[in-house]
Amino acid sequence: MSSDLLVDLNDDLGVDDPPSNALDQLKLSPMGDKLWPPDDSSMSKSETDISKQLGEGSHLTWDHPYYDIARHQIVEVAGDDNFGRKVIVFNACRILPLVLMRIDFSTIILLSRYLKATLDQYVESDYTLIYFHNGLTSENKPSLSWLRDAYREFDRKYKKNIKALYIVHPTMFIKTLLILFKPLISFKFGRKINYINYLSELEDIVKCEQLVIPTRVRDYDEKIRASLKASVQAQMSPPRSPPLPNQQFGVPLPTLRARSSDNEAVPLVMRDTVAFLMEQGLEIEGIFRRSANVTLVKDVQHRYNSGEEVSFSQMEDVHLAAVILKTFLRELPEPLLTYQLYNDIVNFHNVDSSSQVTAIRNMLVMLPEENYASLKFLIEFLVQVSAQSEINKMNNANLAVVFGPNLLWGQDAAMTLSAIGPINNFTRTLLDQHYKVFSP
Repeated sequence: MSSDLLVDLNDDLGVDDPPSNALDQLKLSPMGDKLWPPDDSSMSKSETDISKQLGEGSHLTWDHPYYDIARHQIVEVAGDDNFGRKVIVFNACRILPLVLMRIDFSTIILLSRYLKATLDQYVESDYTLIYFHNGLTSENKPSLSWLRDAYREFDRKYKKNIKALYIVHPTMFIKTLLILFKPLISFKFGRKINYINYLSELEDIVKCEQLVIPTRVRDYDEKIRASLKASVQAQMSPPRSPPLPNQQFGVPLPTLRARSSDNEAVPLVMRDTVAFLMEQGLEIEGIFRRSANVTLVKDVQHRYNSGEEVSFSQMEDVHLAAVILKTFLRELPEPLLTYQLYNDIVNFHNVDSSSQVTAIRNMLVMLPEENYASLKFLIEFLVQVSAQSEINKMNNANLAVVFGPNLLWGQDAAMTLSAIGPINNFTRTLLDQHYKVFSP
């Protein structure tokens, strides 16, 4: 990522070559990283087993043109962060296979096209980039010229909606580099850069269990944490507070129903947000693709959890209600579509098109009453959003990409990441066939 910044600087200055060849020789991580383990050792046994089942980590078939790139899992999509933004993960420790094989211009084009194909589904939305730096060394890092050529393949649309860049386990090299070039980096971009020293700090941004963090990175994190005093570690990992009496987020649906005065199956947060968005959000371009002010999101969550009344009409940002709705779904202890249906939904693409409606109805009848009522309520609302897609640009396909990962995830993060495509496709079919699926 530091090399990426250098490319930015060179382009802005109109310089064709990096300022110094010496920079290309600097190590980006400690000398201890020079001994490189086999590729599989960067993953745990469960990760490795799953990767082998999926074609060494790729969700693509072996004959797909991007298979050889995708299978290394350098770039992953990990659902949404805590503020409703898509999460893109970059693993530096998995660059090795690309560096060891012969890199020529055609490989650069192939890698760039694969990255574009992955990002094209998400760059129209606000997104967060998490960069795991540990494992990038002078032995496996691409040259600055290689990065520059690859970088030039990307236009502004891939950069404008990135809301935060988190550099996990930064080295002194990166910190020094950013300080040296701070006068040349735009103030707007500089505010997006954040250092994450320990994995525990990521919990404020995203649920770590939804990330497939390489074992190499986890081991390094444990090593540096072990060197800290016990008191410091206790501050880093404070005990979680017990649920509040009126808590709405992170609470099972049956519990929320039991707490409600009218025994309503659809939770309060969903009713509030949908009612407001039906009035104010249907004609907002890119609704559900934008993020909201982080402080406001936390404040609204706190007010709901404290039993206070929330009025979105008194707030200026329509996107806030959209983010709160997605956040509520994502923080459920079990996904709205339940773990029980996970395998059936992931394999739904094998169902013949003529039998899909029946198959979906047979699946949904297995849902608890609260889940079914909430899903029906949500889908009927999203259909209203899609009906205004000429104005808001959110058709069924776009809504499926946004909501799929918030409706279903697996108990194993590695399986979830590989299944995002099938989950989105199921969600798209559910929206397309909603009338037949939910008809009496």
